[in-house]
Amino acid sequence: MSADERPGAPSAYAQNGAGGAPAEPPRPGWWIYRGTGRPLRDIELGQLLPPPPPWRAFEGGPARPAPPHDDRDLDRRLGALENLTVRQPARGEVEAVNAAMFLRRPLLVTGRPGVGKSSLAYQITRELRLGTVLRWSISSRSTLREGLYEYDAIGRAQDAATARQLAEARPEDGDPAGSRIGEYVQLGPLGTALLPYELPRVLLIDELDKSDIDLPNDLLDVFEEGEYRIPALIRAAPREPDVEVHTADPDEKATIAKGHVRCKAFPIIVITSNGEREFPPAFMRRCIQFSMEQPDENGLASLVAAHFTRQPDASAAQLIRDFMEYRRVHHEMAADQLLNAFFLATSGAYAKDDSWKRLLDLVWQRLSPETAPE
Repeated sequence: MSADERPGAPSAYAQNGAGGAPAEPPRPGWWIYRGTGRPLRDIELGQLLPPPPPWRAFEGGPARPAPPHDDRDLDRRLGALENLTVRQPARGEVEAVNAAMFLRRPLLVTGRPGVGKSSLAYQITRELRLGTVLRWSISSRSTLREGLYEYDAIGRAQDAATARQLAEARPEDGDPAGSRIGEYVQLGPLGTALLPYELPRVLLIDELDKSDIDLPNDLLDVFEEGEYRIPALIRAAPREPDVEVHTADPDEKATIAKGHVRCKAFPIIVITSNGEREFPPAFMRRCIQFSMEQPDENGLASLVAAHFTRQPDASAAQLIRDFMEYRRVHHEMAADQLLNAFFLATSGAYAKDDSWKRLLDLVWQRLSPETAPE
């Protein structure tokens, strides 16, 4: 690897802004993720990422490529790439992401609703070119098995019964049993992320604090070992040692040998939490922790610029200041509420009269009623 290809070397990254604007300021050499919002250029992550610590090395195989990401989905979530200027990452973000990558540990991101915690996973995959983000949205009913896989045993039994009836009615057609067990197995987002990919997949586990009290502890063994087993495929192994199953990626399948899945590159796992509950110490010590603050005026201006081709002018700057004042009073405001107001303001459908303030009150409804002023 040449001097210009070392992690942190400016030539390994795209120039920021239009017209060949200067690249972002130099960063420490061990930083691979730089938080600029611009993709890696001319060099793959595999050439930059160092070997894992010995206790975090996994030997799944054979390696498989990740499905390519959908640029339209990233543009929708992060703003069009051509609109981006130099992004100012949140304080501590770059250190936390790189530490999680180097140590092969999950990244636990806490912060108020709407500060951009979930977007971090998409920023990582765009910058490091890691394919489609796998997303597991947590609810109070979420279980570890749901995140790993689903097995439709009832559907398989019904199809097998139907196939037997058809075989008895028309034996000349042969055995249409179609009882291949892989057709009834669907890997979840976590299960898909742990397939033996050559480069790590990005997995977003969104709002873990909504989960049942047992889920964080249930995740410990999977995070530690980087593997899991599917009992139904283990039982079928004497007849079908290699089974092709559906994955969480649309129209993608994977072959599982003897019901055992083990990762090759530990995924980049971004876990978000609104800080509504405490997690067990055993879970916390296995994560890199990062608290995301609300974006400041410059961060909000960058967000607006990324989602709208028109650069923020004086009226947009005033709208941002109004939003920050509103947020100062009501505390919990999501950044997408600012985007909603900016879209209405630039649509030409609303005049800036007394009705505009009433409209803002509707768009900028506080997220927590208890924080409202007296």
